[in-house]
Amino acid sequence: MPDLIETVADGVATLTLNRPDRLNALSADMLDRLHAALTRYGADAGVGAIILTGAGRGFCAGGDVKGMAERGDRGLEERAEELRGRHRIIALMRGLPKVIVGAINGPAFGAGLGIALATDLRLAAESARFGTAFAGVGFSGDFGGSYHLTKLAGPARARELYLLGEPFDAARALEWGLVTKIVPDAALADEAMALARRLAAGPRLAYGYMKRNLLAAESGTLADVLELEAFHQARTALTEDHREARQAFVEKRKPRFTGR
Repeated sequence: MPDLIETVADGVATLTLNRPDRLNALSADMLDRLHAALTRYGADAGVGAIILTGAGRGFCAGGDVKGMAERGDRGLEERAEELRGRHRIIALMRGLPKVIVGAINGPAFGAGLGIALATDLRLAAESARFGTAFAGVGFSGDFGGSYHLTKLAGPARARELYLLGEPFDAARALEWGLVTKIVPDAALADEAMALARRLAAGPRLAYGYMKRNLLAAESGTLADVLELEAFHQARTALTEDHREARQAFVEKRKPRFTGR
């Protein structure tokens, strides 16, 4: 079986990290396949939303520490360049015009936490657990975790989670704003699919522009964001989805969006 499983149904692409015997620890093949799949579905007009989840009882345990040991020593530049390439996945997820739903079905640690936090909406199973995990293996952190934890939970909490490395459960993740909702383990897949179908049936172009606005708002000035909002609002005003929504409002019915 490949390290990433892809399925498409009802306008939703589901990407499943697939190394369940290693709690879906990242492999080169998994990361290559994930980047390729995100790129492909981001441009696929037949896909309106993406679910990212893990096979078995884990979401993603992070980097494959055993695999790292087997690879032996490498130089600084080789290591840094490889990681820069892998980090393209995080930038791609944040900039993708499709909404990504994270279905966090189990442990999400280290780089796995970074990938989870790069999704747009996160549903966590009741049994899900989270942690930075880097201090325990003498690493400083990767895959955007320090950025997203600082933005979502605040700088003080991010420092605590990185420096002390204590794991935390889904309830804490919800309290700190790291997940959108907690659901029973058995209901996670169905709830994630229902949410993704709702998004896929919505105004897809508008969602893409919303993501651009929100990404810019994280680091841009008010003037920058206002300018971007003006252009994107004008752009979405010209879509068929907006015209349909106007007509549906007049006719007192729900709009039927087509993503155009």
